[in-house]
Amino acid sequence: MDPAERWVSASDLADYAYCPRSHYYRRHPPDGGPSPGSVDRSRYGTRYHARELGAERRRDRHASGYAAALAVGFLVAAGGLAWLLLR
Repeated sequence: MDPAERWVSASDLADYAYCPRSHYYRRHPPDGGPSPGSVDRSRYGTRYHARELGAERRRDRHASGYAAALAVGFLVAAGGLAWLLLR
């Protein structure tokens, strides 16, 4: 066994944790190269994951605004209910 193959890098661990199947194919590419359909699926998957990551970042960035809007809505609803009951 080649000594370089005994070591595992952090990027190998991250790649495996993200998608074990992708990690396997990166480490063991097929003999004839990728099939034409797999290249298209890989491009689609890359775009999909980039889009989802962007959406997740937007949700994280706006989370405090959503929480504040929810708190204000709750206070307005509680005030309206108290006004109706104490009238």
